[in-house]
Amino acid sequence: MKSRNIALVIIVSVITGIAVGTFFTRRLLQPYLNVINMSTSKVGDLLHMVDGMYVDTVDVDQLVEEAMPLLLNELDPHSVYIPAKDLEDTNAELKGSFSGIGVQFTIQADTVHINSVIKGGPSEKVGLMAGDRIISVDDSVFVGKVVTNEETMRRLKGPKGTQVKLGIHRQGEKLPLSFTITRGDIPIKSVDAAYMITPELGYIRINKFGETTYPEFLIALALFGQVNCQGVIVDLRGNTGGYMGAAVQMVNEFLPKDRLIVYTEGANSPREEYRSNGRGNMQQMPIIVLMDETSASASEIFAGAIQDNDRGTIIGRRSFGKGLVQQPFEFRDGSAMRLTVARYYTPAGRCIQKPYNKGKDKEYDMDLLTRYEHGEFFSKDSIHQDESSIYHTSIGRPVYGGGGIMPDIFVPQDTSDYTSYYKMAAMRGLLVKFAFDYTDHNRSLMKNFTDGKALEKYLKHQGLLEQFARYADGRGLKRRNNMLYRSRALFEESLYGNIIYNMLGMEEYLKFQNVADPTVQCAIEVLEKGESVPKAVKNEE
Repeated sequence: MKSRNIALVIIVSVITGIAVGTFFTRRLLQPYLNVINMSTSKVGDLLHMVDGMYVDTVDVDQLVEEAMPLLLNELDPHSVYIPAKDLEDTNAELKGSFSGIGVQFTIQADTVHINSVIKGGPSEKVGLMAGDRIISVDDSVFVGKVVTNEETMRRLKGPKGTQVKLGIHRQGEKLPLSFTITRGDIPIKSVDAAYMITPELGYIRINKFGETTYPEFLIALALFGQVNCQGVIVDLRGNTGGYMGAAVQMVNEFLPKDRLIVYTEGANSPREEYRSNGRGNMQQMPIIVLMDETSASASEIFAGAIQDNDRGTIIGRRSFGKGLVQQPFEFRDGSAMRLTVARYYTPAGRCIQKPYNKGKDKEYDMDLLTRYEHGEFFSKDSIHQDESSIYHTSIGRPVYGGGGIMPDIFVPQDTSDYTSYYKMAAMRGLLVKFAFDYTDHNRSLMKNFTDGKALEKYLKHQGLLEQFARYADGRGLKRRNNMLYRSRALFEESLYGNIIYNMLGMEEYLKFQNVADPTVQCAIEVLEKGESVPKAVKNEE
């Protein structure tokens, strides 16, 4: 009997404890339960509960910062979140300018080396020179492990009108030099080169589609017009895109009135068409467009409009395949997201976007490597077109959907002189480092050369191949004479080209490269034969 009484007391105590615990728990949770019952946002509910109830202290703002990229990643590969600290740099490239001191630099041996000084910029005005080394910033030593690309950019950039004091080591000077530089607007050019590649043909290399690209493009076309240009090569290789509007404006220069350039459409974005207005000054100018696997987005809009309207010829390799339209949205804290709202379609109706699986960015990012391994860069036969996604240009030529723009003329990568020795030299960065060191030590001997041809002629007599072999051997890449001489042309092209770039800039570098570039030479041949305008495919009976 006694044991039954004890058991009854225990049961009553447990029930009472549960009831009391439930009462106080419900009172504690009631505000949160009310929020959940009235709210329509599960995500908001979750954050509210974590902030008020989680066992440890949580920085909810930081939790959101970390969750935003993961959430957008589940949508598509190009919807992205941009933290406030990165937004200015992200936008600057397409805006066409940023505020800084006006130098290009590299980091060698934990020291900032100035490669070139932008003409007319703040640094040139105070006397900074190519070859100078930055050793202090605002009286604080700036050498060693603290020197990174990000930290250097952070210290040198700043609001227009602010000042930065640099300590400079200059060869030939025993003591450090001091310069106080007032930051200013530094232009970011979209057009890397614009010159007459032959007496009759113009060449334009465009690295992105930003706010200043169309005006830069018009200036280049105007220069060509002054010398009776008979054809234009537009090089979009390596151009990952930018603003759709810039591509539409540029294509408009080449098309007659009321030709469809591109249209966009999405589940919440009605079809919107962009057509030519007939005011372009280059409607009769023969045009070739160069592309490769890294040409994307706005580059593909430009090429697709030229191809589908049968206005010119596309030469190179299949483009990247980015056809998703992003709309920027800024948040109150200065961060932003670029949300995909539609897809691009070429005039023939092709969707530019290649296939992707939601939330599987790694597979998407590895696509170019997959193409390489399948041999697509080396053989047109390795490219499998989607026969179920066939479209036709204005004169009936077949073109295919499924992602990217397939060129009219395929030019493979040339690997005939490629060796494992050259591959290792390139992958370890030894070619670039040697060229930088050579430039740095011989700048005074080369400073009077004003064009790439003259500088190349000089470099051919300096025994650079042998110098490089010794340089690489001293840095762990064992000399391989047979492979060194088999890849001689590749080595010399890289060494000469990098030194020309270091001394004379991008345009002279491209002039040098284009002489032996098979894609460029193919474009010249097509234009000189008068075959830039595609012909309709004859039906076989």
